[in-house]
Amino acid sequence: MTSKVSRDTLYECINGVLTNSKEKKRKFLETVEIQIGLKNYDPQKDKRFSGTVKLKHIPRPKMQVCVLGDQQHCDEAKANNVPFMDVEALKKLNKNKKLVKKLAKKI
Repeated sequence: MTSKVSRDTLYECINGVLTNSKEKKRKFLETVEIQIGLKNYDPQKDKRFSGTVKLKHIPRPKMQVCVLGDQQHCDEAKANNVPFMDVEALKKLNKNKKLVKKLAKKI
């Protein structure tokens, strides 16, 4: 069962959640989800909605990439100055859990 919600009601509810979260401090990040249903819209048939959303804050500003692959992929990564690990190095890492955690934390 669905009903229409006015813009003012929606803004009022969201502002209420935001002010409550500022008043009552917690030791974790809160997430708020909103779900919107569209009547008479088939997402498979009608591809009307497309676009991008620019986030206010960058989620991971210093995100790094490491190529895990065979010799061909490692050569391509080396040519593009991207960190890489070949299959043999991965097999060695698999036996040492501390090194695996260190690599995961680094990348």
